[in-house]
Amino acid sequence: MINSDFNAQISPGMRLLSDDQIQEIHSATLELLRRTGVEVLVPEVRDLLKKAGCWLDGERVRIPSHLIEWAVRTAPTRIVLCDRDGNPAMELEGRKGYYGTGSDTPFVLDAYTGERREAVLEDIANVAKLIDALPNLDFLMCMGIASDVTENLSDLYHFRTMVSNTSKPIIYTAWSRPNLEAIIEMAEAIAGGADALQRSPFCALYSEPISPLTHAEESCEKLLFLAKKGLPVVYTPGMMVGATAPVTLAGALVQANAEQLSGLLITQLIREGAPMIGAGGILFMDMSQGLISYAAPEFMLGNTAFAEMCHFYEIPIFAFSGCSDAKVFDQQAAAEGAMWMMLTALGGGNLIHDVGYVESGITASYDQIVAMDEVAGLVKRFMGGVEINEETIALDVIDQVGPGGHYVGEEHTFKHFRHNWRPKLLDRSSRDDWEQAGSLTLGDRANAKVREIFENYQPAPLDEGVMKQLDAVIEKAEEREK
Repeated sequence: MINSDFNAQISPGMRLLSDDQIQEIHSATLELLRRTGVEVLVPEVRDLLKKAGCWLDGERVRIPSHLIEWAVRTAPTRIVLCDRDGNPAMELEGRKGYYGTGSDTPFVLDAYTGERREAVLEDIANVAKLIDALPNLDFLMCMGIASDVTENLSDLYHFRTMVSNTSKPIIYTAWSRPNLEAIIEMAEAIAGGADALQRSPFCALYSEPISPLTHAEESCEKLLFLAKKGLPVVYTPGMMVGATAPVTLAGALVQANAEQLSGLLITQLIREGAPMIGAGGILFMDMSQGLISYAAPEFMLGNTAFAEMCHFYEIPIFAFSGCSDAKVFDQQAAAEGAMWMMLTALGGGNLIHDVGYVESGITASYDQIVAMDEVAGLVKRFMGGVEINEETIALDVIDQVGPGGHYVGEEHTFKHFRHNWRPKLLDRSSRDDWEQAGSLTLGDRANAKVREIFENYQPAPLDEGVMKQLDAVIEKAEEREK
């Protein structure tokens, strides 16, 4: 007899590092920060570190272990990003995973001609519309660098275009401290003020230290501004293993961890509880090509291991997925992208980005975005696990049908069959039906979906008054550039 109150369900997961290995990486990181330290290129930040008890030698800062341990304790273990209307959309904690695009590609693959060309502002709008329309992608990064606007202010145009074409959360980039201040002015206008944005942030900055072991002026200035405001930042290493980090995965992981944790310390010294999202890029260089490989198994191992270190510290995790080294959306792009999607989910990534990258992060593919949205739906279903309770075990139904029967007409079947995931782009039809429908490949169907959204989908508009405020911010910035 089954207890009718019993209900068991677990999300699948994986471990790459043992507890002992995690402790070794942690100890080596603390020793690296104590012995070697980091370069900090902004005097105000160095003063904060010195006052806290760090040792300074010019711009070199060496950090005692207890300060890192303090920063880990004070940093938020949970960060909530909202939608444009202030409704909770993503709870970045534990092993909850959310998928979104990558950022700042100089090129796109044109959805109508297949041509690889420079990105323009219309591409930023089109990616935002795609993300807004697709059901399984949860947040937006700009996925292009617009070549048809003022170069030094393109990040402002990106932000205005994104927020006016999606209500989903946004991870943005800023070229400079003044531009960041302008972006936050726009965000506060949308949210209804500084307090409202801090309470219900719908956007987070993406920024990086400079590998190896340098917190550059631009990065520190951004941390100072956002931490004082209590606004979230993704602060993640973007190292090239074998070039700006040791070629061994363990060495690269220690250096990445040191860059991340010293950045975390900076944010907490500026403002205790300042929200920071960690982990990120341990990018592996293919030495035969001199290029970063976005689908190297070492990259996947590094991403998974870094996520496990962040689980150890209980820091929300920025992770990779849905990307490829392929030059177009083809079989390679689909295979590499799908492998990433499942692996990162199993590794427990939270803010899972780069969906739609091809050509090793240089080019954006609309078709890849749409195809990976389908894969994200499949992965989310898999990560839902198996629900075990009296209803799903179905002993009474099995007994009623008995040996030799069937379940097609059973009420239990009718009640539950829709819970099984069904694809919209991946094909399960018979060969005859597939041929009669035009013998379309996944690429054909993905591209048709892209065009359908471009031509027919209308995102919810921003209030006209708010749009005028955003325009005024950009006009002021344009005057500044003259």
